[in-house]
Amino acid sequence: MTQTKENFDPSTAAQTGIGPTFMVAVEQYFPSEQRIIHDDLALKILPMGYQLLIKLLRIPLLRNWMVKVSEKQVEGIWSGILVRKRYIDDKVVAAVSGENSVKAIVNLGAGYDTRVYRLPDLATVPVWEVDQPVNIEAKQKNLQKALGQIPSHITLVPINFIEQELGAVLQAHSYPSDSKTFFVWEAVSQYLAESAVRQTFEFLAQAPTGSPLAFTYVLKDFVEGLNLYGSEKFYERMIVKDNAWHFGFNPENVADFLSEYGWRLIEDLGYDELGERYTKPTGRNLPAMTIERMVYAEKI
Repeated sequence: MTQTKENFDPSTAAQTGIGPTFMVAVEQYFPSEQRIIHDDLALKILPMGYQLLIKLLRIPLLRNWMVKVSEKQVEGIWSGILVRKRYIDDKVVAAVSGENSVKAIVNLGAGYDTRVYRLPDLATVPVWEVDQPVNIEAKQKNLQKALGQIPSHITLVPINFIEQELGAVLQAHSYPSDSKTFFVWEAVSQYLAESAVRQTFEFLAQAPTGSPLAFTYVLKDFVEGLNLYGSEKFYERMIVKDNAWHFGFNPENVADFLSEYGWRLIEDLGYDELGERYTKPTGRNLPAMTIERMVYAEKI
């Protein structure tokens, strides 16, 4: 995948990698039965300054304040980020099990995500984590501090999205393109122009039959400013001021878009549905994020 300088600012996208893992780390200070996701590694791989701040949030009053502050940015963002991670966790674990299991995992735009390090079911599955060099370098450094060394079955892949092509970079890092692969593309598509989204799917079109794909997308009418879903301040910041988000899907068009590249839509879920599955059992009353959705698809 390549992208022009005119429609992609690598620094803007790179800065978004910490936020979700920050929330996951804070979540670990809630009582175990109230957590949407369990992740003992999230805190350890974050930069030291964030670790110190998160440790202050052990105090319930401060922790609840942090959740409220996040919700003021965009309603439902706290539960939204956590439930999408739980959903992908469940799908990946299911995909590596059984006779027709996947043989590899590729995490596109991996950021500080810890999934492939913390889930026991993935302990022997070859993994390629792809991201910008600044994120890969920081993650590698912090993982070495937290774990002692990067597990041998995991390959960290730095890529310059403007100048390099995704398939070629993965091949150079010994990714076997003929292996049935689980692709994760979490919270990335909105930062790209449509041409770059399509270039990513041109790469995905070469995936072996039966390969699964889990990705998130922002609603097109939000990106275009046609429906702000009560998140006017977030729209002003992300799209008007920072010019960070460029692309969104209309849910009615997702299946056809996937079909163009040889993928079959299995699920396209709103975060209210994911909340029923993952938030409700915790007993916490958290709103669902409305501007983003979760897709699960299979290569045909």
